[in-house]
Amino acid sequence: MSQSPKSPARKTSQAGPSLSGTNLERAGDYNQRVTLQSIRIGGAKTKPEIAALTGLTVPAITNITKRLLDDGLILEAGKLHGGRGQPAMTLAVNPDGCFSIGLNIDRDHVTILLLDFAGQVRARSTCEVAFAGPDAVVEFFETNWNAFLKTEGVQAERIIGVGVAMPDDMARVDLPHRPAEYGAWNSTDVRELLSRRHDLPVTVENDAAAAALGELHFGHGMNAPSFFYVLVTSGLGGGLVVEGEYFRGAQGRSGELGFLPVTSPRIDVATLQEAVSLSALAQFLENNGVVITAPGELETLPAEGQAMVEAWIDLAADLLTGPMVSVSCLINPQAVYVGGRLPETLVDRLAQALNAKLAAVPGVPSLAPVQRAALAADAPAMGAAILPIIERLLPSRAALQKT
Repeated sequence: MSQSPKSPARKTSQAGPSLSGTNLERAGDYNQRVTLQSIRIGGAKTKPEIAALTGLTVPAITNITKRLLDDGLILEAGKLHGGRGQPAMTLAVNPDGCFSIGLNIDRDHVTILLLDFAGQVRARSTCEVAFAGPDAVVEFFETNWNAFLKTEGVQAERIIGVGVAMPDDMARVDLPHRPAEYGAWNSTDVRELLSRRHDLPVTVENDAAAAALGELHFGHGMNAPSFFYVLVTSGLGGGLVVEGEYFRGAQGRSGELGFLPVTSPRIDVATLQEAVSLSALAQFLENNGVVITAPGELETLPAEGQAMVEAWIDLAADLLTGPMVSVSCLINPQAVYVGGRLPETLVDRLAQALNAKLAAVPGVPSLAPVQRAALAADAPAMGAAILPIIERLLPSRAALQKT
């Protein structure tokens, strides 16, 4: 569930402690991006603190922060008392400095949100709909676009772009109850679809990659910038972040966890996502006489249904054990984060079961702990919303190459 080979290269950005500016000729824009990122991470800071984080000089930081103040992207957050001499002014990001829209299109729902520059969701809407086609998604987008413009403090000219997170091979993966007309996605240009009425850049990203980027910039990744992300939605995907950079692989298809083959006596399926995904869980329950229409219903099932959910969690943990051992041995991340559409209580139980099975595997030199992602259900939409901000404002290798 990572980037399609037909998609253009996408930008990744740096987050976490490894921030450094550059004094290369014509790199002023990149230094501004690094400065802005250093202010964004960890709260308000003084100019000397920003200089120490970025490796830039205090005079350079003074010039850069003046531009950022003039642009309304940062603000003066108050003076820092307690040191020698006059109290120093601290600088922080201005939540209203810019906004972006994140749209998550999946086979069982559509979610849209409006994100401010401080990472707070200012408005959100979700529609639990199975296999929504392009026309339905456009209608949902337009309705919420108009509602977002009425949100307090939001100025249309401050919305810098739209990010879209959706599975690769959207209509090509065979899932239960998929209608034939869903194949319309195979010939749909999502950028063109959403930009017909709005003069805003649209960036499209794989949902698992977007979820990992969301976790990097707004979740646990801000303090642990090397991790593997497991996204449990209607399918199953993965995303790898190494030292604050999203890793795509040679053809942009890294993290394709759901397509790993399964050879287990416990279940007769070909690939992992046929057993470990929301659609697989729903089918598992349906085969045993329990029907759910939304993930939230998993927490309110009667005792018999809860027992079946527990059986599925044990199966899922069993099938994920081998892949997670491989992740720990080959990549050695700080952690594995699990997010997606499963209720948080189920994610916690899955992580607990998986950690127990991993601990029983002998001879593994280093095991990455598995835990619930900080952003959970909205991770793809949050990650989608960060894409325009990365494109326009945050440091990335692509941004440095363009300077």
